[in-house]
Amino acid sequence: MPQACYCYENQPWRSMFVQRNDMISHLNTTRRSLILSRTENISRLLPMQAKKLFKDCCNIFLSGIVTGLTRIMKFLSPSVKLTDEQTQSGLRYIVKESLAGEVMVNLTGGTFLVSMAVFMGASNFQIGLLASLPIFTNVFQLASIWLVHTFNNRRAIAVLTSVVARLALLIIGAIPFVFGKSANVNFLIALLTVHYFFGSLASASWNSWMKDLVPEKTLGQYFSYRTRLMQILSITTSLLVAFFIDFMKVHHPDMVNTAYFVMFLVGSGVGMLGVYLLSKAPEPKAEPDSGKVLTSFQKPLRDRNFRKLIFFNSFWSFALDLAVPFFSVYMMKTIGLPLSYVMAFTILGQLSSISSLKLWGRYTDRYSNKTIIRICAPVYISCIMAMAFTSLPSGQLYSIILLAVINIFSGISTAGINLAVSNIGIKLAPREDAMSYMAVKNIIVSLCAAMAPLLAGMMADYFSHHELEWNFQWQGAHGVTVIQMISLKGLNFFFVIGGLLAMLSLRLLPGIKEQGEVEKDRVVGYMHKRIRSGMRENLVLRSIASYRPGKFSVLLKKRFSEWQ
Repeated sequence: MPQACYCYENQPWRSMFVQRNDMISHLNTTRRSLILSRTENISRLLPMQAKKLFKDCCNIFLSGIVTGLTRIMKFLSPSVKLTDEQTQSGLRYIVKESLAGEVMVNLTGGTFLVSMAVFMGASNFQIGLLASLPIFTNVFQLASIWLVHTFNNRRAIAVLTSVVARLALLIIGAIPFVFGKSANVNFLIALLTVHYFFGSLASASWNSWMKDLVPEKTLGQYFSYRTRLMQILSITTSLLVAFFIDFMKVHHPDMVNTAYFVMFLVGSGVGMLGVYLLSKAPEPKAEPDSGKVLTSFQKPLRDRNFRKLIFFNSFWSFALDLAVPFFSVYMMKTIGLPLSYVMAFTILGQLSSISSLKLWGRYTDRYSNKTIIRICAPVYISCIMAMAFTSLPSGQLYSIILLAVINIFSGISTAGINLAVSNIGIKLAPREDAMSYMAVKNIIVSLCAAMAPLLAGMMADYFSHHELEWNFQWQGAHGVTVIQMISLKGLNFFFVIGGLLAMLSLRLLPGIKEQGEVEKDRVVGYMHKRIRSGMRENLVLRSIASYRPGKFSVLLKKRFSEWQ
C-alpha cells in the first residue's frame, strides 16, 4: 500500500493562509490608492487655497488703500468759497512749501547730483540721461490733466503725487545702508525717473491750483516775492552744501559717497515737510469740466492767441538752451577760470536777480508782461552774445571784468523775463481750462528746450575744428598793427547762434495779445523817471536824516508804502 506523501500544498490551512495574504495585499493596495488620491487632492487643493488666500490678501490691501485714499481725498477736498483770511493763509503756506522744495532740489539735484553720479562711476550717456530726465518727464503732465478731470481735487493730487515723488528720494538716500555697494547708477536713474514722473504730475495740478488761489491783481508781486526768497535760500544752501562736500573730501575722503546719500535723506525729509505745508493750503473749488480729456488737450492748440504764446516760448527756450547750458563749461575750459570764480559769478547773477525781482513784479502788475519781455530780452540777448568776446587775448583781467558785467545784467534781465513769461501763460489761460493750457505749454516748451543742448552737443565737435576771425589791420611807417575784433571757435559759435535765434523769436511777440498792454517806450520813460527821482530822494533822505529826524521817518514811511 503506497505511503501518503506529506506535502505543504496538501495541508488544510493552506487556503486560509492564501486568503489572509490576499486580504493584506488588497488592504495595502487600497491604502496606497487612498494615500495617493488624498495627496493628489491636497496638491490640487493647496494651490487653490493659496491662490484664494493671496487674492483675499490683495483685496484687503487694495480696499485699505482705496479707503485711505478716499479719506485723504475727503480731508483735502476743495472749499466752495475762500475768505480773504483763508486766501492769505494759503499764500503763506505756499511760500513756505516752496522754500522747503528749494532746499530739497539743492540737496538732491543740479551740480551735486552730477557729482554724485560721477563718483558712482556713471558714464557720459548716463550723466546726460540724468540731466534730461526733469525735462522729458514733463510729457506725463497729460496724465495729471486726466486725474484732475476725473477727481476734481487738485490739492489731493498734488499732495499725494508729491509724497510718492519724495519717497523715491528717501529710497535713494537709504541705498548704502540697505543695499550696500550692490546698487549701481541704473538703480539711481530708475528711482529718479519715479521721482520726476510723479513730480511732473504734481506740478501740473499745482499750476492750475495757483491760477485760482493767487489773486490776479497781485500775481506778479506774489511770485516775484516767492522767487526772491527761493533764490536767497538757494544761494545759502548751495554754499553750505559745497563747503560740506569739500570738507568731507579733505578730512573724510572715504565717507564722500555716504555724504551724498545723506544729502538725499535730508532732502527727502525737508521735502516731506513741504508736502505737509502744501496740504495746509486751501483750494478753491474749480468748476467741473464735462468735456473729454482729449478735447481739453486740443483747446490750447485751437486758441490762436495762446498758440502764438506757445510758439514764441518754445522758440525762445530753444535759442537760449543752445548757449546758456555751456556758460560754466566755457568759463572753466576756454577761459581757464577755477571753479571758485565760476561759483562767484553765478552767485553775482543770482544776487542781481534777487535785487530786481520786486521791481519787475510791480511793473508786470502795473503794465503788462509783454512790455517787460520787450525791455529785458534785448539786454539778455546782448549778454549771451557778449560771452563770445570774453576769450579775446586782452588778458584775464579783461575777461573777469566783462564776465562780472555780463552776470550782473543777465541776472537782472532773466529775473524779469522768467517772471513775465510764467505770468503771461497763467494770465492768458482761461480759469476753467488753466491746467490743460499750462500743461500743454510746458510739454511743448520742454521738448524744444531738451532738443537744443542735444543738437549743440552733436555740433560741438564740428565747430571745435573751425574758426572765424575778424581783424582790423593798420599799416604805417612804423609797422603793422592788428586789432582782433571777433574770434569765434568752439562754444563761441553757440553764443552767437543762440543770440541771433533769440532775436528772431522776439518777432513773434507782437502777435500775442495781452490785456492791459502798454507801450515799451512809456514804461522805459517811467522807469528812468523813477530812477532819477529815487536818486534825488536818497540825497534828500540823507540831508533830512542829518538835520530833521522827524521828517525823515515820515518820508521813509511814504517810500515804503509806495514799494508795497
